[in-house]
Amino acid sequence: MRLRDLPSVDDLVRDQRFEGEPRGQVVQAARRALDRAREEIRAGTDPGDLVVRLAGELEALRRPHLRRVLNATGVVVHTNLGRAPLARPALDRVVEVGQGYSNLEYELLDGRRGSRQEHVAEILRHLTGAEAALVVNNNAAAVMLALAALAEGREVLVSRGELIEIGDGFRIPDVLTRSGARLREVGTTNRTRAADYEAAVGSDTAVLLRVHQSNFRVVGFTEQPAVAELARIAKAHGLPLVDDLGSGVLEASNRRLLGSEPDAAASLSAGADLACFSGDKLLGGPQAGIVVGRADLVERLRRHPLQRALRADKLTLAALEGTLALYLDPDRAVREIPVLRMLVEPVESVRERAERLARLVDGEVEQTVGRVGGGALPLAELPSYACAVEVELAAELRAGEPPIVGIVRDGRCLLDCRTLDDADVVEVAAGVARARDRS
Repeated sequence: MRLRDLPSVDDLVRDQRFEGEPRGQVVQAARRALDRAREEIRAGTDPGDLVVRLAGELEALRRPHLRRVLNATGVVVHTNLGRAPLARPALDRVVEVGQGYSNLEYELLDGRRGSRQEHVAEILRHLTGAEAALVVNNNAAAVMLALAALAEGREVLVSRGELIEIGDGFRIPDVLTRSGARLREVGTTNRTRAADYEAAVGSDTAVLLRVHQSNFRVVGFTEQPAVAELARIAKAHGLPLVDDLGSGVLEASNRRLLGSEPDAAASLSAGADLACFSGDKLLGGPQAGIVVGRADLVERLRRHPLQRALRADKLTLAALEGTLALYLDPDRAVREIPVLRMLVEPVESVRERAERLARLVDGEVEQTVGRVGGGALPLAELPSYACAVEVELAAELRAGEPPIVGIVRDGRCLLDCRTLDDADVVEVAAGVARARDRS
């Protein structure tokens, strides 16, 4: 076929198979089909049946862009794949609250305006031992709000070793700057002592900030002061200590599962005045930034004008409430919160799943190492097993429905089974079969 043989958009959309379809969508799909056909003709290939191509473009146009994906990478908290999958009770709360009206900012008992923060404040106080709590849309927002409310126009002391960069190029110094506070670095990259903070405190100091090194570790000749040491200095000078915990661990008993990751209750017990952490990483809930601590400081954050721009919506609060409720029973939390369940699942169970998948797709079982992901516990390794299939299938699997994302390594596509559950195995097997048919 030559370029001049291509039909016009009007001629293409007149095909009777598209009668009754919304003309605007069909025209848009036809233009896409013809654009791709021109590219293929210029490349010396035959574009094939243009009506069939138009039908495919129309289907793709109508398909939701944000879609469910099967995570076969072995990375539990995968930032690019939406981080934490929600527990069923959290999803149930989202559906219940989202399908109609709710008491988001309404006090049902006395019929007056209420605060959206109260829906999760009490349970956060219970789980962390804090006097008060506040939720915004992510942890970077939580830190920025805390600094804007407590240190705008003044100095914030932070260790050079904690000036980290988080996802997509966002850096802690930039967050500090946008808050209106002035950054003052103390110590060195690998060694910072409590005495460095003490020496730096001046009349313009407003806050001591501690930032958990979520996504990296400095090893060797290192030193960092404990929260309790910084709390003593902050208290002696009448300053608040803000502890940015990053990934968010609530239940202290989960430390045996998560290594040395700090939890909010321990931070506050050690003397931090405010602790900030994420809702969608190790906590296993929706994207959110959670601030817990002293009631007077939390109230200053709540009343700051920036809080309205950063506040969480009703669906986030519903999912967060549903997630937090599971933590009232730690054993249930480990069973029902997907992130925790994947982190603690015995490797023997993962291997059995990989063997089952390998039998279904005629693949090979390979021992692998999973990761926590999401900037949490970067040195932690999760023993795992994967089903290995042909490397040529990787792109076809991503293009399938549902898309399946594995990892390409050593000339093979590995489908890591730590981040798949038993029900996923059947879907992945069907996806592999379809991918082979297309390739």
